[in-house]
Amino acid sequence: MASSIASTMALCRARSGLLLLGMALLPLGMAMDAIGSNCAGTRYAGSGKANIDSVLADLVAKGSSGGFATAVAGKGNSTVVYGLAQCRGDVSASDCSSCLADAAKQLPTACSYLSDARIWYDFCFMRYDDTDFAGQSDTGAGVILVNVQAADDPKPFKKAVGKVMNKATAQASASGRAGLGRSKDQYTPFVTIYGLAQCTRDLAPLACAQCVSVALSKFGDYCGAQQGCQINYSSCRVRYEIYPFYFPLDGAGGRATTDMTKYTKIVVHA
Repeated sequence: MASSIASTMALCRARSGLLLLGMALLPLGMAMDAIGSNCAGTRYAGSGKANIDSVLADLVAKGSSGGFATAVAGKGNSTVVYGLAQCRGDVSASDCSSCLADAAKQLPTACSYLSDARIWYDFCFMRYDDTDFAGQSDTGAGVILVNVQAADDPKPFKKAVGKVMNKATAQASASGRAGLGRSKDQYTPFVTIYGLAQCTRDLAPLACAQCVSVALSKFGDYCGAQQGCQINYSSCRVRYEIYPFYFPLDGAGGRATTDMTKYTKIVVHA
């Protein structure tokens, strides 16, 4: 009997360990799916292609340790490449590192080594360009995801979303180079609205405020009274949902990554 109980307990511990391992790996696996990309410019070859590869490798190496990086290669010649990478400020170092590694792998393929390339993930963003864009608020190209389900009572819902997002964007623009804001508010006894705003760390507070202000101004054009919406530009992102999506996940029903089957994607070109 004792032997049987010990075997059962060992099996339970093993299963529990496998379950915990699966839970730990699940966000990482899901984080590998890009939510969108934008490609423009001329196709690089030879030294230009090598400079792109060099910049992407630098971004992964530098960004994995601190969540943000800039890089440049080929300075002084006609194929100079500038790059930037940033992870969402609430994700873990391991998720950040994995996201950046995948972004660097996918970006040249997605954009065929064009001179202006950008890719967005839930957990990170990466871009390179043939012009120096550091410190400039960029609300040209972007990816917008709109939840296909609408709120039952549009007017009060949009007002509640505005309240949450105003708090999140104020935090983002007031946090200096950190550029991350999170907020939540109880909309009904059963519904909480969660909001997030983040700027890239190269932006000064005023430039960050300008970027998130432009993004929020597009909610009326794209988001309406949908239950969730996110606008991702190259210099900032704003998002709200009626479920927890930023870390630490709050309560049951949270989701760390976007279920693309429940969203309409709109790619905005510069």
